[in-house]
Amino acid sequence: MPVPWEALIPFGLLTSMFAAAGTLLNVSKRAQNQGKPVRYHVDSWDEMMMDRDRRLTGHTRGQSSNPVPPEGFETSSAWYTEATS
Repeated sequence: MPVPWEALIPFGLLTSMFAAAGTLLNVSKRAQNQGKPVRYHVDSWDEMMMDRDRRLTGHTRGQSSNPVPPEGFETSSAWYTEATS
């Protein structure tokens, strides 16, 4: 059975475009997360810790080893801004 050689060029182009799109999407997501992999299955505890990290460092994936919090960290919590009706 003969092989349709002219069909290999579009197949190669299509395969390479899917590979390029996947690679660029992975690079984009890692760049947005400071080079760390994307988080999956984030629960309420993780969201709370991500909010704390955002208030400490300015980014949800940033972490600080400084034992002293920055100025204004005590008053930047969402708990103080909720309505208590």
